[in-house]
Amino acid sequence: MSTATRLRAALADRLAEDGALADDEWSSAARAVPRELFTPAYFTAGAGSVPTRYRPVREGEPGWLEGIYSDTTLITQLDGRTRPDDVTEGTVPGSPSSSSTLPSLVLRMWHQLGAEAGHRVLEIGTGTGYSTALGAHRFGDADLTSIEYDPVLGGAAAAALKAAGFAPRLIIGDGLRGDPDGGPYDRLIATCAVRYLPLPWLHQVRPGGRILVTLSGWSYANALALLDVTGPGQATGRFLPGCTSFMIARPHDRPPRPTLALLPGEERPSQIDPAKLGDWTGGWVAQLAAPSAERTGAGAEQVLWDVSTGSQARTVRDTKGGWSVTQRGPVCLWDRVERAVRLWQEAGEPHQEAFGITVSAARQRVWLGTEDGPGWDLPI
Repeated sequence: MSTATRLRAALADRLAEDGALADDEWSSAARAVPRELFTPAYFTAGAGSVPTRYRPVREGEPGWLEGIYSDTTLITQLDGRTRPDDVTEGTVPGSPSSSSTLPSLVLRMWHQLGAEAGHRVLEIGTGTGYSTALGAHRFGDADLTSIEYDPVLGGAAAAALKAAGFAPRLIIGDGLRGDPDGGPYDRLIATCAVRYLPLPWLHQVRPGGRILVTLSGWSYANALALLDVTGPGQATGRFLPGCTSFMIARPHDRPPRPTLALLPGEERPSQIDPAKLGDWTGGWVAQLAAPSAERTGAGAEQVLWDVSTGSQARTVRDTKGGWSVTQRGPVCLWDRVERAVRLWQEAGEPHQEAFGITVSAARQRVWLGTEDGPGWDLPI
C-alpha cells in the first residue's frame, strides 16, 4: 500500500468516526479519490505575520502529503492570480482566492444535497476539481456538470480530473449564470458563497429540485441554506446546523474601495454589546441588517463602513462600563444592526438553523422562526 493510499484510508476512517461520512457510497468516494492530484502544491499561512504571508508547499517536500490528507482547507491561489508554483522563494502576502475545501465539509455538503442516482447535478465552482471528482465517483460523469469562473483553475481541474479517471461535463464561465444550455437540473450545489440567489439558478433547477448554497456578504459572515424549488424563479428553505463558510463568488465580492478614514459623527450609547457581532450567528444577523457594510474590529471596538453611501459606525467601551457608538452618513448603520440583534436576542440567540429563506421574482427574504416572523431582504 502506497503512502498516499494509507493516508487517504486513515482520513476516511477519521471522518467516519467523526460522523462526516454518513453512508457507504461517500465513504467509498473518499477512499478512492486521490486528493494529491488536485492539490500538487498549496500555501500554508505564516504565524504572526501582519498582513498574513504564505509559504508554498510543493510535491515531495516534507509534510506535503500529510497536509493533503489532513482535514483542512488548502489554499491554492492568492489574489486571483498567484499560485504556489509562481513563488520561487520565501513567502508572499495576499488574500486567498481559491482553495481545496476541507474534505469533511465537502462530503457533508454532498450528503446534505440529497442527490440520488439518476439525478442531474450542477456544481457551481469547480475549483481544484476535488469536490467534482467525489461527485463524479458517486453519480457518474454523465449526470454531473461543473462550472468554474477562472480559466486557469478550470484548466488545471480538467487535467486533474482526467488523470484521476473522471470525465464530467466541465464549463468555463460565470457560475452565477448557471448552465442555460444544460437544464433542467435536479440538484444544484455551490462551493462558493453568494450575497443572494442568482435568478438563473432558480429557473435551471426544476420544481421539486434542491439548491444547497452558502449565503455571505461584504462582512464575510456565512450561512448554509438548503432550498426546495417550488416553481420557476421561486424557492423556500431553511438554514442548516454548523458553521460553513466559503470564499464569496468574485462577481458578488465587495468593490474596490479607498483606505478607510474614521470621521467624526453623532455619538450615543449603544443598546447592545458590540462583541455580539463576533458571534457566528450574531455577526450574520448584523450583516443581514446592513448588507452593504463591511465590518472590521473585535470585541467592544467594531467598525462598520458602507462604501456606497460613505456611512460609518464605530463602537468603543465607555467610562461607565457600557458602550458608545459614533455614526455618520445617510444610513444609520448601527441603528439597523441594533434592531436586528435585539430581535435575535429576544428569540434566545438561536443558531442559524432557526432561520429560513423565501425567494420569489419580487424579493429574497431571510426570516426568523416562521415565514411571517421578523425578516430582512437580501440585496438583490
